[in-house]
Amino acid sequence: MRQFEDTYRHKGLRKKLINTIKEKGISDEMVLESMMNIPRHYFLDTALEHIAYQDRAFPIGEGQTISQPYTVAYQTQLMNVHPFDRILEIGTGSAYQATVLAEMRANVFTIERQKKLFELNKNFIFKSKYPNIKFFYGDGFEGLPTYAPFDKIIITAAAPFIPPKLIEQLKPGGKMIIPLDEEGIQKMMRITKNEDGSLDEETFSNFSFVPMLKGRN
Repeated sequence: MRQFEDTYRHKGLRKKLINTIKEKGISDEMVLESMMNIPRHYFLDTALEHIAYQDRAFPIGEGQTISQPYTVAYQTQLMNVHPFDRILEIGTGSAYQATVLAEMRANVFTIERQKKLFELNKNFIFKSKYPNIKFFYGDGFEGLPTYAPFDKIIITAAAPFIPPKLIEQLKPGGKMIIPLDEEGIQKMMRITKNEDGSLDEETFSNFSFVPMLKGRN
């Protein structure tokens, strides 16, 4: 059984990482504090623990990655998270992004299409600490209509188009953060759903994500 420790060394490395992403332009104090409070090395294989606080993505199996901390911070900052927001996350992966949102006191509903990753998260180390995370196995393009509407939706894979069923599950006034893949260029977008159902689209920086795929695996 793996023994988890969060030592002074880990906390020191985490502080350096937070300073790095601040220098890159992340200014939301809630985001920075949340990421400072979460031991990222818990979400990685022990073989990667010594480099867990580098600002880079790492493989987690099944062709998936734990996102670069700057990317996590960037998407989270764009969402403008408030306590008790109902947030739908597409692509649980390691559950690191979901944990960041839960630490910010959001109610998180997260979907994973890879059965092995979903099963791994059944033993999620922080399950008792964050009862505000609900895990689901399913197709992200379908969302979770039973639990809709959501205040915010975050997609952590490059989508080939804006999923219409997810727009339906977004509250009027709600926001979706989505990396949209257009001819091989992945642009981070924030989509706001207006009261009349129309959409406002804002385009931000380019990023690199694994592709968002249909179905379950």
